[in-house]
This record gives sequence, C-alpha cells and structure tokens, in this order.
Amino acid sequence: MNRTRLVSIGSVLIGFFVIGLHVNAQSPVPSPTPQASPIPLQLNTSDPNRPLYGLQGVLVETLGGKVVASQADTQTFNPASAVKLATALAALQTLGPWHRFSTGVWTDGVLDKTTGIITGNLYVSGRDPSFHYEHAISLARELNQLGIKQVSGDLIVSPGFTMNFNWSAIDSGSELYNTLDSKLRTTAAIQAWTYERTILNDRASLASAPSVAVMGEIAVGPVAPTAKLLLTQKSSKLVDILKVLLCYSNNFMAERVGDTLGGPETVRQQLITKLGIAPADLRLSSLSGLGVNRVTPRAMMKILRALCSELAKNKLSPWAIMPVAGIDPGTMQDRFTGKAWRGSVVAKTGTLGRTDGGASALVGQLRAANGEVLFFVIMNQDGDVVRFRENQDYLVMLIQNTRGGPKPFEYRPSLLLMQLSNTESTVATSEEYEPKAKAHD
Repeated sequence: MNRTRLVSIGSVLIGFFVIGLHVNAQSPVPSPTPQASPIPLQLNTSDPNRPLYGLQGVLVETLGGKVVASQADTQTFNPASAVKLATALAALQTLGPWHRFSTGVWTDGVLDKTTGIITGNLYVSGRDPSFHYEHAISLARELNQLGIKQVSGDLIVSPGFTMNFNWSAIDSGSELYNTLDSKLRTTAAIQAWTYERTILNDRASLASAPSVAVMGEIAVGPVAPTAKLLLTQKSSKLVDILKVLLCYSNNFMAERVGDTLGGPETVRQQLITKLGIAPADLRLSSLSGLGVNRVTPRAMMKILRALCSELAKNKLSPWAIMPVAGIDPGTMQDRFTGKAWRGSVVAKTGTLGRTDGGASALVGQLRAANGEVLFFVIMNQDGDVVRFRENQDYLVMLIQNTRGGPKPFEYRPSLLLMQLSNTESTVATSEEYEPKAKAHD
C-alpha cells in the first residue's frame, strides 16, 4: 500500500496554517484508482463540514523563478485539458502566431461566363480546424464574384477536410454541399452568417444570398492532377484560433492542430528536447487532454513559462490566447467573478469527470495588488472535480490576499467570433495549377 502523509504547501503560506491549510502529498499512480484510500484535504476552510478527498500537486513561482509554494511537484498527474497549453506552445513554435490554414477551391472543368456554370467537378482541400458555416458561405460569395453560380459535376472534398468540428470528411462534405447552395442552406447556417456579418458591420454582404449549386454527388478524394486552382481562403491567424480553442477548451480544434504538428509523440519529443523535460515527467496520449496523459507540476510549469516566453517574443501577452477569468466566455467565465477578482487570473482549466477517478487542473498566472505576477500550477485527481475547482480558486485567492489582494491584468476583451472571422482570400491566376506529382488533401 502506498504511504500517505500531510504537508504544508510552502513556507510562504505559513500565515494560513492557523486555518488548517494542508494538502495530501500522496503520489498518484498510473491506475485510475490509487491503491491507498484518499484522505481529506482540508483546503476549503469556508466549509469544514465538507472534507475534500483526493490527490494534489501544486507549484507557484515568481516571474523570476523563485518558488513560492510547492506540493508533490515531481509527481505525475493527469492534466486533463490543461495539456492544450502544450499543444498551443508546440503550434506557436512550429507554425508561428501569424500562421493561417489554407482552404483551396479547385475545378477540373470549364466556366461558361454567360451562364455562370462550370462543366466539371469542384474540389475543396484543406485542414482548417476552424472551418465553419460562415467560412463556407464566404466561399460561395467569393465564387459568385468569379462569376460561378453552378457546378454540373460533383463536390469532392479532400480526406483531411472537416467542417463544423465534424471529424468525418464525407459528413463535412455534405454540410459544405448544402451550405454553398442557398436553397439547401440550413437555418443554423443562415443565422451564423447573419450574426457574423452583423457583428462585423458588413451590411453589404447581407443584401444578397451567396449561392453555388452543385448538381452532382458528394465524394471524398484527392484533387485531380488536372484541376485548376480557383481561389484560396486562409483562416484567421493561429493566435486567434488558439484564443478560441483555449477559452472554450475545444477538443476537436486541439486535436486538429495537433495533427498538423505530427501528433502526441512528436509534440512530446519536441517539448522534451526544447524545454529539458525529463521523459518520465511528460507522457501524452492526446493533445486535447482526453484520456490518460501524465505530467508533473514542475514540467507543466516549464511549459507555461515557455508558452509565455514564446508569446512575448512576438509582443503578445498570455491573454492573447489564454482565458481571462470572469471576462472571457468559456471555461473561465464563471470563476473569479467577484468585483475585485474579475480579470486578475489568466489560466487554462482541465476537467475529466471520470478518468483517473476525476481529474482537474488550473494552470496560469495571477496578479496581486502589490503588483506581483505569479505563475501557478494546481493539479488534482481522484475526487470530486467540482470541489477541486472550488479548492483551486480558494488557494489562488489566498495567495493573492497575502499580497494585498487581487489586481486585474490590463486586458481589453473582444468578441471571440470576430477572431475567427479574420480570414483572407486570394483569387488564383490562370497559371496556377495543381502539381501533377502532389495530391492536395
């Protein structure tokens, strides 16, 4: 049986000992249920009649690297969706914050400019993780601007094409087929387009309904070697996509971005090499946080610091991609909502209700009234995730109170929808053709 002991989370918090701030230092084990029976973690002293059971790892540091508090920081925990910070870091290092994902539209047919009909097939290729209704209607508008109104042949999407967060290429193709055609367009698609254009104050685009009718079938396949590129639509910048991804903790987008990077093991090796993380301290089975991943608080702290450093290189703040508590929609919207605390925490959550007996994490930065900014990593496992979240918030606020209370970051929020609407399109010249030796997907 594993040995269990209780320790304080750090000498800096000595003032809290009088109210019984203790944590469980038991090391998590690979199996979902630890061999030893968990014991109460008397952290939420606001309600001593509700003991908190489970395992916990904590690491709090100053910007300069001084340890403020630590607890089981060399033991591995399931970070749940906090692993998306590792995905974001690898994406920024590999692609850069200004990278845009391309969606190409091709045809192997001929356009009759008098009728607006292409005699042939229409091909759509790309791996944009954010491609949605609005992007499809935008494609229809851009094709209309080229004089294209109808396609006599089939709509063929590449095997890697996805739409509306649907992994199935054929289902995504079907959704695209319907959304391109105003007569088949769903109410949801129309509402999404109308809302986006209204928010962007683009009334002109609402004066008519963009439409391209495809008369043939829907299929999945590569772009024909003889196909001609009509136009390229580029997604919003990676930094904007990551903001939406992290605020809503979108698993689909995280996995799609991760696929572009080469998958979990490629990202793991990249982080181990670049950050000097011990191989045993980081094990990834997914890049969204689903399933059984493992990371130590110490390794997660390295990832968090490297992420902030990578953003700083490009003159970006952590909140350029991370959720700001009490302000941004999504997973942090209902946390730290008190007037004094609103906007004083920038962090990524992680939640798995059943895996490893229940796993929860909170990783990010806090700001205090004395002007100090601290990095923190809190990971819990094998217990009630709702209580874990309460405890994480309580611990962060306690630390802030030792420094005069909270102080909001200088953050100006913007609508997340607008961040996914910042697309760019380029019409191809007549000389641009699909290379015969390379099939686009």
